[in-house]
Amino acid sequence: MAKSGNREVAVVTGVGPGTGAAIARRFALGGYSVAMLARNRERLSELERETADTRGYPCDVADEVQIDSALAAIRSDLGVPSVLIHNAVGGAFGNFLQIDPQVLERNFQVNTMGLLHLARRLAPAMIEAGKGVIIATGNTSALRGKANFAGFAPTKAAQRILAESIARELGPKGIHVAYVLIDAVIDLAWTREMKPDAPDEFFIKPAAIAEEIWHLAHQDRSAWSFNVEVRPFGETW
Repeated sequence: MAKSGNREVAVVTGVGPGTGAAIARRFALGGYSVAMLARNRERLSELERETADTRGYPCDVADEVQIDSALAAIRSDLGVPSVLIHNAVGGAFGNFLQIDPQVLERNFQVNTMGLLHLARRLAPAMIEAGKGVIIATGNTSALRGKANFAGFAPTKAAQRILAESIARELGPKGIHVAYVLIDAVIDLAWTREMKPDAPDEFFIKPAAIAEEIWHLAHQDRSAWSFNVEVRPFGETW
């Protein structure tokens, strides 16, 4: 595959059937060449076939070696990325007495260290260009530690604070860093099965999340946002 001409390159991690795929579709529609990262090669191949100007790169973002390999391939195939959307997520339910500490460690590697490794590798070219975008997706676990989220919430809180630290460093250099907090149940096949009696308006639509991320990535630099919260109109908060 030849490099993408004048199309800018966006890297999206955690590209599954919901939010990640919707983000990839929105950025491809908006004129980007989209590099999709996920562990599931088969799913990536399916999404490639469905959406023009996307390309899949099997990658576990908890593994630095795999990150380096994927980014080298992206630069060779598509060009230098100007946008990073870190949507990959590791989660687990259970209180602090129940969780396997190794699960918490694994989630930390995906959610927080994955953001760190990707940002460290992609930011230098953005700094040189004087522009770029880094966005991480999160949820209310980034703000509160409920009892049964002990294997998850600490990693999302750390992710949000890391993103804020990166934003304070890179903002003055022309790179927009933001954190999108999704306070909702995302509309997916398995969440519909989990809540079969919930009305449509109970769920947040992946395409709507993607649209907000697109807007955030293209804000005028005189009015950048960092903390962005999205939720359905009827959500209690």
